[in-house]
Amino acid sequence: MINGNNFEIIIITYKLIQTNLNKILTILAFLCFAMCNISNAQTADLPKVFMIGEYEDEYEGLVVSCGDKLLSVCDNSMEEAYTKWMGMLGDMESYSVKSEFDLRGIKIWINVFWNKDGSVQNIVYYPKPNSRNMNFEELTSFFYGFLSDYQLDQTNEECFSFYGSASFPTFSKIVPAQEK
Repeated sequence: MINGNNFEIIIITYKLIQTNLNKILTILAFLCFAMCNISNAQTADLPKVFMIGEYEDEYEGLVVSCGDKLLSVCDNSMEEAYTKWMGMLGDMESYSVKSEFDLRGIKIWINVFWNKDGSVQNIVYYPKPNSRNMNFEELTSFFYGFLSDYQLDQTNEECFSFYGSASFPTFSKIVPAQEK
């Protein structure tokens, strides 16, 4: 049985919990809002093109936030994903001719992040040891130009990415399934 004193203690405890719960929830909401703003600020400060090893924390965040991969966006069709990847590399070669930038001999590891609409969000790369020796700041500038001129013919509900390698010239001809 609950007597009068115990009932008062229960009511007082409930009111203390309710008052503190509102404060805790308010603090949690504020912290979540602050963290979201910090995360958005870090992404906004991240250059669109940079080398692997630079901006490591932001790069990790980018990898996590764009968790969908090109293969899954292409309904796990290796042929479709490969065609889109090689098509983009071919478009890079075409853009290099148009902008008079020599890609020949460049070999890189490259991670491309696309926005939902297929526009390129970020390009992150690193030269392979057997790549042509060059000033890679010029390659970064080339990629900036390419970004403004390129959009993948693929969309997704979220941003998506692909990590691979590229060697120029590509020497690849995409052979449709009917020709095989």
